[in-house]
Amino acid sequence: MSLGTKIRTLRRQQRLTQAALGRHVGVSHSYINLIEHGRRAVNVELLVKLAEVLPLDLKNLSTLNEDRTVSELLEVFGDPMFEDLGVVAPDVTELGATYPQAAQAFTRLYGAFCAARKATRSLGEAVSQGVALQKIHSRFPSEEVSDLIQEHKNYFPELEHGADVLYRAASLRVDSLFDGLVSHVRRIAGVEVRIEARERMQSALRSYDPARKVLSISEGLRRGRRNFAVAYQIGLLTQGPIMDHIASNPILTSEESRASCRVALANYFAAAVLMPYDDFVVVARRERYDIESLADTYDTSFEQVCHRLTTLRRPGTEGIPFYMIRVDVAGNVSKRFEASGLQIPRFSGSCPRWNTFAAFFTPGVIHTQISQMPDGKVFFCVARTVRKEGGGYAAPRPQYAIGIGCDVSRASEIVYADGLNLSSREGVVPVGPSCRLCERVDCDQRAYPPLHHAFPVDENRRGVSFYAPPPPLK
Repeated sequence: MSLGTKIRTLRRQQRLTQAALGRHVGVSHSYINLIEHGRRAVNVELLVKLAEVLPLDLKNLSTLNEDRTVSELLEVFGDPMFEDLGVVAPDVTELGATYPQAAQAFTRLYGAFCAARKATRSLGEAVSQGVALQKIHSRFPSEEVSDLIQEHKNYFPELEHGADVLYRAASLRVDSLFDGLVSHVRRIAGVEVRIEARERMQSALRSYDPARKVLSISEGLRRGRRNFAVAYQIGLLTQGPIMDHIASNPILTSEESRASCRVALANYFAAAVLMPYDDFVVVARRERYDIESLADTYDTSFEQVCHRLTTLRRPGTEGIPFYMIRVDVAGNVSKRFEASGLQIPRFSGSCPRWNTFAAFFTPGVIHTQISQMPDGKVFFCVARTVRKEGGGYAAPRPQYAIGIGCDVSRASEIVYADGLNLSSREGVVPVGPSCRLCERVDCDQRAYPPLHHAFPVDENRRGVSFYAPPPPLK
């Protein structure tokens, strides 16, 4: 989260307007607005004044985004196109730490380059196959939305507040949530909810007609997903201004990105309604973060609970800082969030040693792993496959693997760590963010040489992998 965003979040939590905060620190409300949008720097004197009004931790401000920026920059310079320049990791680290804005700009430029390169390849394939050409974006909307969510640490207090207000106003109860949501949306917006046959819905699972004010839901959705569909629509109908304000962030550069952001925020709101913050965090701690038990309690899915666990960032009642990743069988990362300090690769493939990938071998089974990254950080990781629901026997059901985890120091709070010796390093699995960023040359699953390491080729000898030179003979 940038300093400006952090100031805005804390100001709202303190119920202060920009004008009120400006009066406290001796600047205009317009200057506060510029600071919150990253258009004005904050000098030391003003920072101290802000810390007297807002709960700013001055000791940690300098490292808010430094680790993530350096990690992404290392990944960028791991591209083979920079190999002949002799850039070494300490230089990249110094660049990210000394000039973070320039480093972020370079990373963003590289991201646009990667997207353009991929689009060019797709364009070539389309031309060769006679396919109609489509509009090409420099960055994918999903990547921009992911960056925005990461900037907010996947916590949106305004939407949490809106969900709390809805829960109280509609007198909702977990055991009768659907009826309560249907009655509420009819009362506040005149929207009728209908459960329709699969044949009538065709491939749609949810469809809203704003002209007729009818929300149609496929009968193929189980009860929990029906709850989510109604809560999602209520979010779009009642939280529009808040979502539009969040989506106005300059990180989002296209209408497609802003529309994708509103969908993500409506999903966030729906999850906050199905799993109310104050109640959910208490139950999660009591159940020791048993994901399957929480899914049963709140009639939600394994993936929805994992996602909700990453949003527990309310000051004073925080949950465990979890990371989360979702991958398909081809290794494509379709959802990622870094809150535990684990750096998930953005531009290159992930490490095959992660238990997230091993989960595909035994679908539906919980996998645990204690993983150590090259920088020495150790994480406790949980993974399991999930399948998309809906449709009949012949309907395709894509399978994904969900990975969620935290720093090993918090693992004892999690039920899945029971029986593991968390203090022992015997069972620790060496894992890297990706081959190019991992310095472990003795890995038998290495697919590429490590960044800035010479790769000696000896046609007469072979190590544990093609990129792992064997030790000298005794």
